[in-house]
Amino acid sequence: MTSLTDRKNAAISRGVGMTTQIYADRAENAEIWDKDGNRYIDFASGIAVVNTGHRHPRVIEAVKAQIDRFTHTCHQVVPYETYVHLAERLNALLPGDFAKKTIFVTTGAEAVENAVKIARAATGRQAIIAFGGGFHGRTFMGMALTGKVAPYKIGFGAMPGDVFHAPFPIELHGVTVEQALAALKKLFAADVDPGRVAAIILEPVQGEGGFYPAPPAFMRALRDICDQHGILLIADEVQTGFARTGRLFAMELYDVAADLTTMAKSLAGGFPLAAVTGRADIMDAPAPGGLGGTYGGNPLGIAAAHAVLDVIEDEKLCERAEQLGGRLKQRLAAIREQVPEIVDIRGPGFMNAVEFNDVATNLPSADFANRVRLIALDKGLILLTCGVHGNVIRFLAPITIEDAVFAEALDILESAIMQARA
Repeated sequence: MTSLTDRKNAAISRGVGMTTQIYADRAENAEIWDKDGNRYIDFASGIAVVNTGHRHPRVIEAVKAQIDRFTHTCHQVVPYETYVHLAERLNALLPGDFAKKTIFVTTGAEAVENAVKIARAATGRQAIIAFGGGFHGRTFMGMALTGKVAPYKIGFGAMPGDVFHAPFPIELHGVTVEQALAALKKLFAADVDPGRVAAIILEPVQGEGGFYPAPPAFMRALRDICDQHGILLIADEVQTGFARTGRLFAMELYDVAADLTTMAKSLAGGFPLAAVTGRADIMDAPAPGGLGGTYGGNPLGIAAAHAVLDVIEDEKLCERAEQLGGRLKQRLAAIREQVPEIVDIRGPGFMNAVEFNDVATNLPSADFANRVRLIALDKGLILLTCGVHGNVIRFLAPITIEDAVFAEALDILESAIMQARA
């Protein structure tokens, strides 16, 4: 009999990478069962997509109710009130004491593309600055903005022009806030006139890059630089959004606001939906027809997103994220003396990570991180690695995970780390 893996290899481009060979059959909250009946605890959440858990009853109920009414009209042809209402909710919830407007698209990369379009239309400028280690998608502009070559840029030719990169401040890797700002100043002096820069884009907490939070002093300095030069600040909240960091949006952790914000992933609890929300005057810069897309703001995704926002509020998931993240970091800290490979435990709320180095060389150890991942998988816990060096394990369990399942996962995680040292 031909295995599913063999069928996949014969039918699907190898460019679609797979972290596991688990073929899902069903899922509930923080658990997945495969086609063979094996159970796994999901600490990946479809890469931060199901913060409210797999198949949250209220999300499923909302989508079923929408299916009974209509599934697609294209909002640009026949609009619907739920799209308008969700835009109103996001406008009210996003940080920033100014009038806001929103557009809906389908993917995080599409949201980033549209944020760049809007920024260029609003400023009449072309250049965009992003940061090393940042991840902004696999479209061409997304690749150009992403600060990591392998595997995202290999073999795809020239990237779009007028995109510049600056170092992201990570003291663990020898880059202070002062050094990062000095590099940005040097970029303005040597490579691009700040008067040509439309926007600076960054993740408040780098996702694929290693779960490094932007220091508050750095965020404030970026806001000052943007204000000084008429540059827009774009917060990419695709992975950080919707209670993951202990706030609905990670930018709530800072005392400054972005001009534009991209969001996707857990916005609709597993249904494809993304958005750009920003200052109303900036969002109105493109002419009618310049923004949108056939599936943008699909009614099913919109219905799911309304339910997600209700669940986050009613079940107090921001507070829950703080509690779970505290327990996870405390558990890792308790074994740190026994595991010298651990060089850092970090992350706000429940957007947490542990970073490993080789003990002999003190260099990043992707091998150790991957050993932990594979041992945990064998024990029934799904983990993801990340980081420019691949030496970071990121934790993205649903925030709705039951206490007993969470405790079981922490036991597996500790056992896998200890076994990886053997």
